[in-house]
Amino acid sequence: MKNIFIEYPKCSTCQKAKKWLEHNNIEFIDRNIIEETPTEEELTEWIKQSNQEIKKWFNTSGLKYKALNLKDKLPTLSDKEKIELLSSDGMLIKRPLLITDNQIFIGFKEEQWKNLNKKEEN
Repeated sequence: MKNIFIEYPKCSTCQKAKKWLEHNNIEFIDRNIIEETPTEEELTEWIKQSNQEIKKWFNTSGLKYKALNLKDKLPTLSDKEKIELLSSDGMLIKRPLLITDNQIFIGFKEEQWKNLNKKEEN
């Protein structure tokens, strides 16, 4: 599988992450989180692979998250409902996402992404 980079093109962090990938000669398929929002099936698989709580996948600083008052609502939702919510609107998902064969990165932290080269070279 080729690396999948899921981004919102107007997001400065996504732009920075994309430049980092290009600078490090890491090939990827670019996917717009609004035009091609991850499906429930994809999110279910990726969340399981990531070993992260579902709440880590939410863009808690986003306007949509705040407008829907999800800080208070999330604790009352089932995992299935949370995934349905994420798949309904790409703006609810923390970004960028980088999906590789054996790793999933949520958000851009250069120190974490540096491990990508090490893992992929094996």
